[in-house]
Amino acid sequence: MQLLRSLLFTTYMMVSACLFGAVMALGFWLPYRAQFAIARCWARILFWILERLCGLKFTVEGRERIPPGNHIVMSNHTSAWETVAQFLIFPPQVWVLKRELLWIPFVGWGLKLLRPIAINRGEGHRAVNQVIEQGQSRLKDGLWIIIFPEGTRVIAGETRKFGVSGAMLAIASGKSVVPLSHNAGTFWPRRGFLKKPGTIRVIIGEPIEPAGKNPRQLNEEVKQSIEAGLARIASP
Repeated sequence: MQLLRSLLFTTYMMVSACLFGAVMALGFWLPYRAQFAIARCWARILFWILERLCGLKFTVEGRERIPPGNHIVMSNHTSAWETVAQFLIFPPQVWVLKRELLWIPFVGWGLKLLRPIAINRGEGHRAVNQVIEQGQSRLKDGLWIIIFPEGTRVIAGETRKFGVSGAMLAIASGKSVVPLSHNAGTFWPRRGFLKKPGTIRVIIGEPIEPAGKNPRQLNEEVKQSIEAGLARIASP
């Protein structure tokens, strides 16, 4: 039964993403915040259906730690879930993502209107510079930046080396880094079809200031904060 429910949910997610992407494309003339409101509406409906069909919901601890203004979020990346959840957790935002996502019909059209920082991960230093330059521009416009420093989804419980672009952007802009930990991969695995019932826990850590730190030091501090959050989630 859970497999069937997961199939129904996945079908809805794919169809609705295309429909909402088309709606956003038709409203290309709308300001960014109106486009973001449409995307947030899609995320809210999607998670409502996820809870009703698959019994999967989520809680967020530490919302009071979100600093005023706009800053940079760094999160572990184990599922597709957290990419959608950001719409509901943080204020208007842009993501650092691989440019190939913009080539998806309908979905990519909507994504493009959300002003992402779309990079070619194979370009190395050029991609890092792109994150820094475009990231500073988005921050000046009052938007948050969402970065998954591991660069790709990993199996729950595993970690990858953090890329430097997020830390370098924080240092260049002077913006805080807000660490985010979650266990979504336990319920909605990377490349997994089955959505397991339960409650995903999200923990927002204390903001980390970049002043006086180099990218390696800042990344290490962020990583330790994310891992501390994951340890709290894993503890009984």
